[in-house]
Amino acid sequence: MRHIKFLIVILISYSSLMAQVDMNTTGQGGVDLKQSGKSTMNFLQVGVSAKAAGLGNAYTALSKGVESVFTNPAGLTEMNSEFEAFVSTTQWFADIKYLAGAVAWNAKEYGALAVSFVVVDYGTIKGTALVPKAGTGSDNYILNGNVENVGAYSFGLTYVKAISDKFSIGGTAKYVGQQLGRLTDATGAVTDNNNSRMAFDMGVKYFPGIESLRLGMSIRNFSTFVTYENQGNAAAPLPLTFAVGAGMNIMDVINKDISKEHALLVTAEFIHPNNYTDRVNAGLEYTFMKMFSLRAGYEGNHDVLSWAGGVGVKQTIEGIEFQIDYSYSKAQYFDSVNRFGINIAF
Repeated sequence: MRHIKFLIVILISYSSLMAQVDMNTTGQGGVDLKQSGKSTMNFLQVGVSAKAAGLGNAYTALSKGVESVFTNPAGLTEMNSEFEAFVSTTQWFADIKYLAGAVAWNAKEYGALAVSFVVVDYGTIKGTALVPKAGTGSDNYILNGNVENVGAYSFGLTYVKAISDKFSIGGTAKYVGQQLGRLTDATGAVTDNNNSRMAFDMGVKYFPGIESLRLGMSIRNFSTFVTYENQGNAAAPLPLTFAVGAGMNIMDVINKDISKEHALLVTAEFIHPNNYTDRVNAGLEYTFMKMFSLRAGYEGNHDVLSWAGGVGVKQTIEGIEFQIDYSYSKAQYFDSVNRFGINIAF
């Protein structure tokens, strides 16, 4: 009962925070406003887990093991071994590529620790410089070659503790940065348009004791304003995201006798970002003999993404557990998004 009260306190505290904060004054609000384009470092919103993406990124409640540092860090306490390692690649839109990885250590009664990273390659970007119209005819710009110093990154340290067998809580402190190019104006002056910040994630998971039902909540990318060189005094927030979800293996209810060989996870979550209107994601995962998984999901109220699917294969070789996951996300206007992930537990 005390865990339920604690969870309610966290929810109320966060609701109060969101009600008081205004994006235009502090950078972390935006209730019921579609604030597209008003946040920065939006690479932090892109999921890097193939498993989560295959479920429509409805993964806050189901997050488990080392991958959870990218969704809900509280899931780190559900590691089945002492060490876990994870690496993934994401082929995003317009030749943008993500490389992510994490290593976690289960210290048992002392909690769990993890270090993680995300590196983003924005590909080749052509640079331009403004010039007087008289110098170029009808155009007022010139091409000045490929833009250098473009990319983004995040490096995180996570600590999570299971308060009991029903409740876990933890967070991530991460150093994030974005490089928007080495700018060259018509006079030849060069400026590096870079910025970096400390950001924080927090997550909780609760098992109410109703079969395999689990509840999860996370707050991601809490930070201060970011101001870039060419924006003057204008500032933008990081993409703050609040998510709350639930998940369950419904085979525990349908037929417990076959639940050891067949699992059917159902998950859904509500997402409140500070740069868009609210969303609801949902997903399904069928697993046979804890070895082969099929996934399907849907991201609701997304301006580009919608349906998603994926597969996963798990195998143990000489005491080391390997899992390979793939996901496909259908995109409007752009090519589809593909993710690959490898998880190793030992």
